[in-house]
Amino acid sequence: MIVCVAVVGHQNNPLYLQSFTEADDELKLHHIVQCSLDVIDERVNNPKKTGPTLNETFLGLLYPTENYKVYGYLTNTKVKFIFVTTDLDVRDADVRNFFRRFHSAYVDAVSNPFHVPGKKITSRTFAERVSTIVKSFGMSAAA
Repeated sequence: MIVCVAVVGHQNNPLYLQSFTEADDELKLHHIVQCSLDVIDERVNNPKKTGPTLNETFLGLLYPTENYKVYGYLTNTKVKFIFVTTDLDVRDADVRNFFRRFHSAYVDAVSNPFHVPGKKITSRTFAERVSTIVKSFGMSAAA
């Protein structure tokens, strides 16, 4: 189950953050997202030490914690997508599909002529689309 999704700008400014748990965990999830930015920066700035190539936008598993796994995705414009899950056995294909759909929703949201680039995403349509994507995460394995 996905417990948190985030969009972080190229200057590490949060553009969108939504948690899908009780309010008690929200601060902890914000902290986990912020900590994952260091891992992303390390992977992007030291590509020889990690597996993904420079052209690969999917960063994969950033790091596991005791209760969560954190996955990342980097767009060509250096916008970072992060999600935190409680599932311990997640297939890479499901994660890649999630990020592909999430990226598409993000592109639609920032293509809105009323959206100011670099500012937080406040679109209700985007939030609803993200919720739908999160709810359908992992369903392709069951079908």
